[in-house]
Amino acid sequence: STSPPPARQPQPHGGRARTRCTMSMCSATRQACKQAKNMSQIKCPFLKFIGHAIPASSLSAVCQTLRDQCPFLQQSEKPKLNTISQSISSPHASRLSSMKTRGLMTPAVQSTAIEADLAEISNEDPELKSASKKTLEVHNQNEQQQRKEAARKFSKARPPMPLKAHLALENKLEKLKSEGKYRTFVNVERHVGEFPLATRHKTGVRTKPIQVWCNNDYLGMGQHPKVLDAMCDATRSCGAGAGGTRNISGTTIYHTLLEKELAEVHDKEGSLVFSSGFVANEAAISTIAKQLPNCEIFSDADNHASMIEGVRNARVPKHIWRHNDLEHLEELLSKADPEANKLIVFESVYSMDGDIAPIKEICDLADKYGALTYIDEVHAVGLYGEKGGGVAQQRGLSDRITVISGTLGKAYGVHGGYIAGPAVICDAVRSFAPGFIFTTSIPPAVAAGALASVQYLKESNKERDIQKERAEFMKALLKEKGIPFINSESHIIPVMVGDAKLCKKGADVLLEDHGIYVQPINYPTVPVGTERYRFTPGPLHDEKMIIDAVEALDTVWEQLGIGRI
Repeated sequence: STSPPPARQPQPHGGRARTRCTMSMCSATRQACKQAKNMSQIKCPFLKFIGHAIPASSLSAVCQTLRDQCPFLQQSEKPKLNTISQSISSPHASRLSSMKTRGLMTPAVQSTAIEADLAEISNEDPELKSASKKTLEVHNQNEQQQRKEAARKFSKARPPMPLKAHLALENKLEKLKSEGKYRTFVNVERHVGEFPLATRHKTGVRTKPIQVWCNNDYLGMGQHPKVLDAMCDATRSCGAGAGGTRNISGTTIYHTLLEKELAEVHDKEGSLVFSSGFVANEAAISTIAKQLPNCEIFSDADNHASMIEGVRNARVPKHIWRHNDLEHLEELLSKADPEANKLIVFESVYSMDGDIAPIKEICDLADKYGALTYIDEVHAVGLYGEKGGGVAQQRGLSDRITVISGTLGKAYGVHGGYIAGPAVICDAVRSFAPGFIFTTSIPPAVAAGALASVQYLKESNKERDIQKERAEFMKALLKEKGIPFINSESHIIPVMVGDAKLCKKGADVLLEDHGIYVQPINYPTVPVGTERYRFTPGPLHDEKMIIDAVEALDTVWEQLGIGRI
């Protein structure tokens, strides 16, 4: 047998070749550096290109080696990359830095810019020509090393994909992280009967108890005994999955009963259940607009992404009206073709600001211009109205709305989405919408749980009443502390930070130090500069929990210096 060859000892970044090269450069430029009156006059290729010719991890070692030869390095005990870069003026270096910030600098562009700077140096001082060439060689060696390292890492990726595509996506993710916009998931284990208390799981860290403050299970119905019993019974009766699309064996008695119940809640002729609220909006809006001849869509500027996708996929003329701006909406309606079918799409409760649409006035305009209305009540169903039918029902306007969309995954505490409206519209969406036709049906247990929740909240107002009290109590405490929030008329409390990195940092401190879990909300969910936390106190958050949460916020505001009102 043959013994394996001895392991190759790793070399520090930069290597001997790079050190010899920089030593040669210092020999060539030493006299010029001595004669320089200030740092901006130093024409040292090594210093000029150290920002991209020498890795940051090698800087200390290289600088230590050259300290006794370089007048610049002798002036600083601990030279830093940014100090060196700022001391040498270079239009190309400035351009490269800007390009790197935007993630646009490719090796080819980088090399071209370096060659241009080197040519400029050589023209100004021919004695530096040889050293300049060696600087470019150092850069090229470093580039090749970086490519080899990237290729080595990439070769382990599965499934395989082109290296160029891999690097492009990696750069975009790094940009998100540097801007404080990268989203991280908190691994939460909820406990039946204890919500909003939960357990946080994190790799390599002991589990710890936390309080959940950003959950959309607004009324805690996700752990209600009636819902759990219904789901367990349906699972034992029908099994786990639906087994197919609604058209191919995926319709069970639970789906049929759920759609019948939803139609009754909203006082509509029919309803249709989808795999999610997002799919419901995208499929329904795009299909209705496509099937109506000569249709034009009028969409509120703050509509949810699912509604925006529905509008886009309809591929019909669209008009975006300023958020809740009735004058602008009427202006657009008045300019439209009088003979065109018109579809006005908007939300009742806007989830990020918590504001509520002027539903009556929108319906008045719809009547005036002969338009259909499509309202998203996702953040309102179960919470508002005598039967939980949403804000339109609460205000006695359900009969003036053509189509209502809702979710089964928020106040109802289960999963799925739906629309309710005229039977002919529900039938058209059922027959023509790809998002409905070609999707596996929600499991029978999910449909059974949703049915139990809808039936319960159709009769019970207790949870809704307590939830409103909790929200008002928290708003009052926030106001006392001077913590900025949007005081909307809904149950949603947006606590404003206004900076992505501060928002992320504050959320981390709340979670780690106080056990308060609230997710930072940033772009693209909200505009840049309006970053926030979205608190949703519910009937299961008692007064002590609310007091403790506001005290924690007060501490974080003081610690991070976040502005107050």
